[in-house]
Amino acid sequence: MSYQGPGFDVPQSERPRRIRRGLLTVSLAALVPGALLGWLVYEAVGEPGGGPDTAAPPSATGSPSASEEPALPSYPGQAGKGAGRSPARTPSASAPAASGPLKGKVVVIDPGHNPGNFRHTAEINRTVDIGTNRKECDTTGTSTNAGYAEARFTLDVAHRLRALLEAEGARVKLTHDGDSPAWGPCVDERARIGNDAHADAVVSIHADGAAPGDRGFHVILPGAVHAGTADTRPIVAASRDLGERVAGNFVRVTGEAPSNYIGGGTGLVTRKDLGGLNLSTVPKVFIECGNMRDSKDAASLTSADWRQKAAEGISEGIVSFLRGS
Repeated sequence: MSYQGPGFDVPQSERPRRIRRGLLTVSLAALVPGALLGWLVYEAVGEPGGGPDTAAPPSATGSPSASEEPALPSYPGQAGKGAGRSPARTPSASAPAASGPLKGKVVVIDPGHNPGNFRHTAEINRTVDIGTNRKECDTTGTSTNAGYAEARFTLDVAHRLRALLEAEGARVKLTHDGDSPAWGPCVDERARIGNDAHADAVVSIHADGAAPGDRGFHVILPGAVHAGTADTRPIVAASRDLGERVAGNFVRVTGEAPSNYIGGGTGLVTRKDLGGLNLSTVPKVFIECGNMRDSKDAASLTSADWRQKAAEGISEGIVSFLRGS
């Protein structure tokens, strides 16, 4: 997501910085054990290759089909290649919850922004209460330099993630599905959807709009907020557990490095200025899957194969969290 808009501004205390490899490993070892394992494998095998798909303009409609599941090496602590993974399904498909390890669990997926937001600037610019103060309802999000919109990316990954989680038996709800509603929802409503569903986990999917050369993913965790209508204290610990598991599995499956410009190399950032987190009463995190303004990250974000891996990494983090393993 772009850091310009409703609760998406970079905290002023956070300055871009480069982290030496040694410090990165120490930070990961201390804060994200799962991510460390994936990062060490990433360091061993090198940066994943593959070029981007041809990116359509933001106004294009339709979701690409899921790619075949990629072959993955075995990792320590993993029963085998692709262990625990469900077969890929058409990303836009939706089906009733099946039998599986997540039967009875509710997951809400929040695709950041909305492809129709740019047509509704008056609506998304009005302010809403985020507990600590008021901010804009939503933003249009960012895009790659070639015009591939963040809102299209987030919706595509959300469809892929929904298919994977439903195959595990979870009941999955999206906060929006591209054309329904036509814009938004506002950040307060996105939180309310997860709360009203009594979700066991909520993940908001985004991609960043930072400077070229800033690379990597990061997971945003809710800070302890108790102000106005916001009280995140009951969900902070569980949300951190969810975020660490998502970060660790995202590294392992995608090979994407933790952010080199925010989070101190840990892949984790705690914030108190996001309405979607402040107003949540259930475990919730955001994930910035990469930087759309960096050419190397953009090549991943515009690749259907990589988006499938991103959905798999997020799914495996959620499954691990919900199963407590």
